[in-house]
This record gives sequence, C-alpha cells and structure tokens, in this order.
Amino acid sequence: MNAAAIDRDLSGLRVAVLGAGKMGGILLQAFLKQQILRPDQLLATVAHADRAAALSAQWGVEVSTDNRTIVSQADVILLGVKPFQIPDLVAEIRPALTTDRLLISFAASVRTSAIEQAAGIEIPVIRAMPNTPSMLGAGISALCRGRCVAESHMAVATRIFETVGRTVIVDEKHMDAVTGLSASGPAFIYIILESLAEAGVKVGLPRDVATLLAAQTTYGAARMVLETGYHPALLKDAVTTPAGCTIDGILELEEGGLRVTLIKAVMRASQRAKELAAG
Repeated sequence: MNAAAIDRDLSGLRVAVLGAGKMGGILLQAFLKQQILRPDQLLATVAHADRAAALSAQWGVEVSTDNRTIVSQADVILLGVKPFQIPDLVAEIRPALTTDRLLISFAASVRTSAIEQAAGIEIPVIRAMPNTPSMLGAGISALCRGRCVAESHMAVATRIFETVGRTVIVDEKHMDAVTGLSASGPAFIYIILESLAEAGVKVGLPRDVATLLAAQTTYGAARMVLETGYHPALLKDAVTTPAGCTIDGILELEEGGLRVTLIKAVMRASQRAKELAAG
C-alpha cells in the first residue's frame, strides 16, 4: 500500500479486523451496509473456529482464527482485541507486518508508541476511540496519529470511522480525556435519561410515555447543539422564560449539584483511563 496513493476511496484496499467482537463487528457490518467495501475486500479473525464459520456465513466475508495469515492479505489492519491482548497479538502478527501496511487500534488506553515498539518496524499506527452509539451510525470517534502516519493514512482512518458516525482528530495526549467524555459519556446520559423518565412517572405519566418523552427530548436537544452550532448555554436560555417553569427546574439542578457531579464524573473516568494506560 503506497501511502502517497491512499485517499478516501477505499475501493483498492483490503481491510482486516483482528478481533471481530462488539466494535469490530459493528464496523464490518457498517462497511457492508454502506457499501464502502465489498465482501471480497474484508477479512476478519475471531478466537474460535465455530464462531469464525458462523460469522463468515452471516457476513459473506472471510473469517479465520489465523491472525498472521489474515494480516498477510490486508493493507489496513484494525486491532479490535481487548487492551491486555494487544502485546501478544502484535507479537503474533509481527512476521507479517511491513511498513506499507496501516495499523488502526481501538483498544482503550494502548498508546501508539507501544504498538510501534511491539511491531519493531517503522509502521504507521493510528489510535481510535469510538463509542457504543456507533452501533446505530450515531457514534463519535476520536483519532490520533503515531510517528509514521501521513495525511493519507488519516484520510483512510477518517473514512472508516465515518461509517459509524462523526470523527474528530486530536493529539494523543487528549485520548484519555476522550475516553472519559465520549466513550464513558453514553452511560452518564442514560442515567440522566432514566432519571427524567422516572420523574415523568412521579408526576403521573405512564412509564412508556415518560421514557419516549425523555429519550426524544435528549435526542432533540443534542441535535440542536450539533445542527445550530449554538453554545448549549444559549439554547438553554432560549427555553428558560422569566418566572416560568424551566427556571424553577434549573434551580433544583443547580442546588443538587448536577453540573459539578457530571464534570467530576468525566474527570474520574479520564483519570481511570490514564491508570489503565499505565498498567
């Protein structure tokens, strides 16, 4: 794979997913659904032969248990195993790695330098942090580059993760913060959404109606931020009329410390990501 020739058109590339579990499977199915890659361009591996056969039949792509053989056939290799499995995986595929291949890891907290060192050659490595709404094409993925990564490599990685949502490119020093905000963040939002629904039940709404109202309100508010470009504070002020209902509710949120609690939750999750990276 000639780095100078790589662009956002992936039609000439073969892409392998080593560890086609949750996120790897989401990506593979997105590639096929959006037709950015043909089945004959896709390769994958899993740990067990029976699982490999089942997924191969389901997706119509080659799925194997032999990581090294699959890597030897691919231009772009996605590392989808758990963080603690990365060193052994890279050691296993090392004989098949060449400098014209691209490694993309979405293993949390594993630095690009660690993968480069394990590979033992000057190979381009990109680190990605997607989140679970990628399952519905509504995710956000942060990407950062290793030492040997060119703009053309970043274009390929961006195109890959755009299949499951939006992308943002950050310096690697920010990846732990990304983990605390957007990777852990859906869980925080679900708690808020659940609480809003419970509040609806408390004031007399049927549970299914309260959940629908809470979920659609959360979705709509997020779209307002994304599509208008307005600061959340401005959008909040537009809802908050003088002496109205909303300002009373906001007063309760402020007295309950919701703002500070959410900030501290992201800080703690980010710190935990740093601890995981340090081993």
